[in-house]
Amino acid sequence: MKMNSHKNSLDILFIIRAGGGVLIAYFLVYALRKAFTASTFDGLYLWGLDYKVVISICQIAGYLLSKYCGIKIVSELKRAHRLPAIILSAAGAELSLVLFGMIPYPANFFCLFFNGLSLGCMWGFLFSYIEGRRLTDILAGFLGVSIVISSGAAKSFGLYVLSFDVSPFWMPAIIGGIAMPLLAGIAFLLDKLPDPAIEEKNEKSERIPLHKAQRRHLLKKYAFFLTPLLVVNTLYTVLRDIKEDFLVDIVKYTDIHLSPFLFVRIDAIVTVLILMMLGSMIKVRDNRRALVVLLMLMLAGSVVVCLSSLFFDSLSAAPVLWLFIQSMGIYTAYLAFQTVFFDRFIACFKIRGNVGFFIYISDFLGYLASCLFLFGKSFLDIHVNWLEYYNILAVTVGVICILSVGIVFSMLQQKRHVNLAIK
Repeated sequence: MKMNSHKNSLDILFIIRAGGGVLIAYFLVYALRKAFTASTFDGLYLWGLDYKVVISICQIAGYLLSKYCGIKIVSELKRAHRLPAIILSAAGAELSLVLFGMIPYPANFFCLFFNGLSLGCMWGFLFSYIEGRRLTDILAGFLGVSIVISSGAAKSFGLYVLSFDVSPFWMPAIIGGIAMPLLAGIAFLLDKLPDPAIEEKNEKSERIPLHKAQRRHLLKKYAFFLTPLLVVNTLYTVLRDIKEDFLVDIVKYTDIHLSPFLFVRIDAIVTVLILMMLGSMIKVRDNRRALVVLLMLMLAGSVVVCLSSLFFDSLSAAPVLWLFIQSMGIYTAYLAFQTVFFDRFIACFKIRGNVGFFIYISDFLGYLASCLFLFGKSFLDIHVNWLEYYNILAVTVGVICILSVGIVFSMLQQKRHVNLAIK
């Protein structure tokens, strides 16, 4: 009894240290990346486009290129190179923000490209500290929910700094100047985490760098299994980005009263529920069963997204409830895949490799689709009823994802037919 109590205490301390570390670290990454969105840059234009749209596109383009490079960089990353990679990335991001403040408008637009380029691999760098462990499910949950809460917080920090009459061009660098050393300090503490124990390596497979020939072999071997899941992730990346970027445009067609903290409250509740859901996965020790549970979560999230939009008229009397249900469904399906799925996938099929390779393929495709949408809207100047458009898109995404998850579930159940062998 005492031994179990001692073990539980050590687990709690490790969860606080590692889980809290990656959550705060990625929170600071968002401060480096998203603070500029608090500025409106009213009246500023470049090439006939709103200046904020131009710099947003530049940053996303850099972020997308970084995701593509991350397929190689993160998958080949060695243990000794993690900390330098994080510090150099954070320093590069802050330098780009300083240049954004120093270089006169409009010649400074390109600086945000290098900001996105510097930060696109951060998720993989941080995830490498927590993958392949007995507690990875709950640790990855902390990293995952940081996505839900960090974007709004970065905007709030930006607005606070702007309230002191700081130039909108220098505001991101000021926030980044605080975030960068804090991020380096957190990364230093994460680098002191012990490597997974032998028992964890046996249970979850040892995580090693993957080189080009190995990546090509894995992609070829598991292509049929992964393709439907990549479709799911791509669609939810686009749907999530539309919901986040155009939420104000969506809810103006409802009776929702916009208050400054409405979205924060909804996101906070969703964050707690998602964290509890993903954290409970540590109780599922069998890796194949864990994949089944994760697929069921993705399926459930897709059903919720589809039905809540399909029957919006029935929920229109309670639009805040509809917004909460949508957020819960999207993030359940999205984070079940983005956080722990590939960790369990590697463990289940005894793959000698790491999560980074698989995550960055899915991220690149997701952000590519999201970028294409943003470019199309910006250059075509499309005007739509965002609520109606969103609900049609959500139903479509939900149906496609239900079918895709069903295909993967069938493959997992009949793995002998797709040349997958679980040892």
